[in-house]
Amino acid sequence: MRVCGKEIKVTGRLLRIARLDAEKYLFLDNPEAVIKELRASEEHVDLFTFMQRLPDTAPKYDFPMELDNFAALPISTFDNWWNKQIGFKARNKAKQAEKKGVTLREVPFDDELVRGIWAIYNECPIRQGRRFPHYGKDVETVRKEAATYLEHSTFIGAFLDERLIGFVKLVADESGTQAGLMNVVSMVEQRDKAPTNALIAHAVRACASRNISYLVYSNFAYGKKLSDSLSDFKERNAFQRIDVPRYYVPITAIGRAGFALGLHRRLADHVPESIAAKLRHLRSAWYSRKFQAAGEAS
Repeated sequence: MRVCGKEIKVTGRLLRIARLDAEKYLFLDNPEAVIKELRASEEHVDLFTFMQRLPDTAPKYDFPMELDNFAALPISTFDNWWNKQIGFKARNKAKQAEKKGVTLREVPFDDELVRGIWAIYNECPIRQGRRFPHYGKDVETVRKEAATYLEHSTFIGAFLDERLIGFVKLVADESGTQAGLMNVVSMVEQRDKAPTNALIAHAVRACASRNISYLVYSNFAYGKKLSDSLSDFKERNAFQRIDVPRYYVPITAIGRAGFALGLHRRLADHVPESIAAKLRHLRSAWYSRKFQAAGEAS
């Protein structure tokens, strides 16, 4: 649905929760107007949630709220990040791609880029111990999904012999204050060349050249989950946890009750971390066995 010129998505069955379609990348300057229109809408919405953009970490609105977080990299200049914010191991990783023949550049959104993204998505069904959601998609689906928010987007490609082996979709918010890594994916078979590290470095350079103050790599922490390889990667590249308010505005009585009962949180957030970690390990092992068996049978 579209409200006040913003794309809003609604999820859930018992508790219908609305949020910005590009949440964590685009933000609201006038949430009161959106809330007013949602209350008058014929669309069934029980609860509306939105986040505050950086650098505003103190609550600005008098709505019910909880703290959420960003994995955010404060940026002044590229040289400051390169020389003072990251250590020598992270710098060496970023240099590794160039030494092995990988080139980085900003690229237009066109058929060549879409086919390159499609090839990366369909290289491997499992990433980070879980099923990769883009694996198996056709070219037109990839095009449609990659084409969102083009007016706010910058694409950066990592190339080996002019073949795309990794890419970043960088989405800047309306104020030009922060930019989010909506996608950062590289080919698994080329991991020895560290293209993802080089892509992060180029994204920092792109933000610095545009005077964007924060580069955001989704969340730093997810619920009760402890650190993993991805959070370690973020930390090595100088991303840090910054907590920001997330507001929850009841639109209906069901929304008010659902928020009070904690029904707005994911089911996984109610599971103790000791159990959740074991479940993640079992999931990873199951996917590995499943796709290994499929590969041997083909």
